[in-house]
Amino acid sequence: MTTVELSAPEVERLTRRGLRLAQFTVAYNVVEGIIAITAGVMAGLVSVIGFGIDSGIESIAAFLVALRLSARLRHGEADEEKERLVLRAVAVTFFILAAYVTIEGIRSLVDSARPDASPIALVLLTTSVVVMPLLAAAKRRVGLALRDNLILADAAETRICVLLSISTLAGIGLFQLTGAAWLDPVAGFVIAAFAIHEGREAWEGELVEDDDYDE
Repeated sequence: MTTVELSAPEVERLTRRGLRLAQFTVAYNVVEGIIAITAGVMAGLVSVIGFGIDSGIESIAAFLVALRLSARLRHGEADEEKERLVLRAVAVTFFILAAYVTIEGIRSLVDSARPDASPIALVLLTTSVVVMPLLAAAKRRVGLALRDNLILADAAETRICVLLSISTLAGIGLFQLTGAAWLDPVAGFVIAAFAIHEGREAWEGELVEDDDYDE
């Protein structure tokens, strides 16, 4: 892919846009996480609790990204060493999510736990399926324009939320239709695999390179 040299004002404009997207992510996911965890605990839905925890993790990751983008705007340049550390911290959040969902899914299967129906969770997940792809795409555009692994890592975290929303919605929707309780934890295992993949790429700083092939 051909790299387009951006002017300083354009870099600043895009960086500010990335900052606003990260700030929105923090606010949205705090609310989403609280609702999801509450609904998941009440209904005994492991994947919905995992979804809520993912929202919290995504909030932390977006907060770290926002801090670095704010510092970049204040100082007029990126501190590459600090941003590399933040990128790896974001990568760790992917691994934490994968570990949690996997452990809880196994526990649910072993205990033969049967979750209850949760209309609140279904509405929340449906909303996420609509909102999160738009947010992820907006972040990805900014990240690619700046060729910025930090913003692309934040976009990848949001893509995980999209995948988690879809698989969780499918899992609990099919459970309510079929009564197959194993669908809920299996949905979580799918997300764990995606999270590990994205976490490795963020840790190694390969997000820009991988996105080159998507263009």
